[in-house]
Amino acid sequence: MKALNGIRILDFTHVQSGPTCTQLLAWFGADCIKVERPGVGDATRGQLRDIPEVDSLYFTMLNHNKRSITLNTKNETGKSVLERLVKECDVLVENFAPGALDRMGFGWERIQELNPRMIMASVKGFGPGPYEDCKVYENVAQCTGGSASTTGFRDGPPTVTGAQIGDSGTGLHLALGIVTALYQREKSGRGQRVLAAMQDGVLNLCRVKLRDQQRLERGPLTEYSQHGQGIPFPEATPRAGNDSGGGQPGWILKCKGWETDANAYVYFITQAAVWAPICDVIGKPEWKEDPDYATPPARLDKLTHIFDTIEAWTKTRTKFEVMDICNPLDIPCGPILSMKELAEEPSLRETGTIVEVDHPARGKYLTVGCPIKLSDSPAEVIRSPLLGEHTTEILTDVLGYTEEEVREIQDSGAVGKQVVLD
Repeated sequence: MKALNGIRILDFTHVQSGPTCTQLLAWFGADCIKVERPGVGDATRGQLRDIPEVDSLYFTMLNHNKRSITLNTKNETGKSVLERLVKECDVLVENFAPGALDRMGFGWERIQELNPRMIMASVKGFGPGPYEDCKVYENVAQCTGGSASTTGFRDGPPTVTGAQIGDSGTGLHLALGIVTALYQREKSGRGQRVLAAMQDGVLNLCRVKLRDQQRLERGPLTEYSQHGQGIPFPEATPRAGNDSGGGQPGWILKCKGWETDANAYVYFITQAAVWAPICDVIGKPEWKEDPDYATPPARLDKLTHIFDTIEAWTKTRTKFEVMDICNPLDIPCGPILSMKELAEEPSLRETGTIVEVDHPARGKYLTVGCPIKLSDSPAEVIRSPLLGEHTTEILTDVLGYTEEEVREIQDSGAVGKQVVLD
């Protein structure tokens, strides 16, 4: 038994934010029915292709464990099929542009008429307000949610992060909202709307910077390296480079081989509780008793010099040797791991964090597995569906159409051509 066995998801999502949400629910056992346009499908099937005429990695890595039905919702027969799907499903998830479902004739009021227990979950760019009708993409969300203004170095431009906190981050927020609404439905018997706005999701992930904005109104942010350099603070939370987001100073330092290896670096934190072992490791035992270095407040205006000194030591060791030396001493640090190193790390394969999947057209490829591990309900990663692969299966097994009715639906143009695998 999977945790969400018995829950059926009507997946009207595309690209990344919505598919991230529905894939997570599918990993937990929900029956996720992905509705796609006949002959076209999710736009990402054809984006960033590395093999001609084969579903892209962009699509396959976001749509595992799902079934695909192609449906023309502008066709009257197609609308009739969709009505039956709404009645048979527990959750409808969509990330269309604002108003798209209403124009299709399936707004919230109509959904409630068809299925009062239906939970309708949406990803939007913005919540109610001046920008609610604007279209949003990943980097736009990072910029409008506060991430970009606080990312990068003080003397450089705002920078977006490689982590997809706008799309995938909001999809994760939406999945939590859906599961919460399902739990409440057990008590109330009613469905409800769930909204996750990308701006809101990014801001939630940037909460420590909102914390710093309020602290800044009462004085300088002493843990930021610019304070120790005597550089005045602006009115808004500044970009802080690789400063730690917490109260313990940290920085990315070069390691042995940095001249030729772009990832020969380590993140090193000068945690107060292990200051003495740090001093011993880097060959500065006198700093343990020196009043200019012995306490965190005394060290604040010397952080640049301190990290330069630590880096002189880390440059004599590989990033993994730094870890081997520091971890037994409880000195917090971590190597900068490249995507190649992560893809080849055996422990991540063993835990299912990285999974090898076999695809009928693509062959074997790597993907991320479920990042959340349940002891009684381990997630199994099943390849993404081909376009319309399960159309007939869904029409018969889920909606109860007879073979003759299925042929009539196909002849009407309401569904696309059925995929047949060898």
